[in-house]
Amino acid sequence: MGNGPVYPCAVPRLKRVKRIALLGATGSIGRQALEIIDAHPALQLVAAASGSQPVDGLAPLTQVGGDLTELLERAEPDLVLNAVTGFAGLPATMWALERGIDLALANKESLVAAGELALAAQRRGGGRLLPVDSEHSALFQCLEGRNPEQVDSLVLTASGGPFRGRSREELEDVTPAEALAHPTWNMGPKITIDSATLANKGLELIEAHFLFGVPYERIEIVIHPTSTVHSLVRFRDGAALAHLGYPDMRVPISFALTYPDRAPTPVPALDLAGGLTLEFSAPDEETFPLLRLARTAGEKGGTYPCVFNAANEAAVAAFLAGRLSFLGIAAVVADALDAADGAPVRDLDELIDVDREARRLPVA
Repeated sequence: MGNGPVYPCAVPRLKRVKRIALLGATGSIGRQALEIIDAHPALQLVAAASGSQPVDGLAPLTQVGGDLTELLERAEPDLVLNAVTGFAGLPATMWALERGIDLALANKESLVAAGELALAAQRRGGGRLLPVDSEHSALFQCLEGRNPEQVDSLVLTASGGPFRGRSREELEDVTPAEALAHPTWNMGPKITIDSATLANKGLELIEAHFLFGVPYERIEIVIHPTSTVHSLVRFRDGAALAHLGYPDMRVPISFALTYPDRAPTPVPALDLAGGLTLEFSAPDEETFPLLRLARTAGEKGGTYPCVFNAANEAAVAAFLAGRLSFLGIAAVVADALDAADGAPVRDLDELIDVDREARRLPVA
């Protein structure tokens, strides 16, 4: 099963107030997290940060831009919810893991880019790593208390995004507005574009490998248009456990913030008698090659996942700015991976250099 963390067992419910530092407070995850925190008397927001939007008065300590680890040092949180977008969230991830502070991770990119370094930091710190992505939260819950040797494989579900079923020719002239029209989830622009290209599922594939210590060949991606089944775990006896629910990020956010408790949320229970349809199919990796590129980058290891993430971030930004076509996103990432040497990851400073270099490839 690899060197991933041991699947957690139940522990006694915490009695005291949990101090929360929220990074990325003005984004989609951050806004929903604020709703969860406001509704739960045992959760106290002690610090809030954003990349550029004002957060004055949101918490006793606030910050816009700058070094987030300085804010965390002052806040002394019990749990950090890292909802920063992209590689920029990596320092906060490492800060929490090194110090043994529970980390609710919505910033998948930091684990993708620095998975080996992050897991080593977690082993030193001893804190809990609680995934916030709906798919990884689902896997976490299905695996909870299980012996890793009982697990056969993991299955991550993908809605297919707004362009499911289209050919490459039909994607040549799509606009950012079309790509931002996700059929089931309400998310920020970067992750929404990643969902349209299936890069997001590629990032989640790499993240799942590091979170759960499962080899890439035992992690499957399937298209599931309604986003009702968030992930499945297959076990060696032939059984499979699935996590089902409406596509609402308040559920995994609440689970991470209140773990090991399950606090109530305003999300309705799934109506099984209301005509529920569960449809699955294989992804079209010819039309959406970023999924294949992510798997290759993950299997090669070293700095390749970091390069994949960095080039994709740069390409998505160029697409949203009108400087790159939709199909050009995958082409830029492929070129970046071809140019990379994939050296082993040695330290954070080296990884920052790799990230910077991968963003310099032309995207216009």
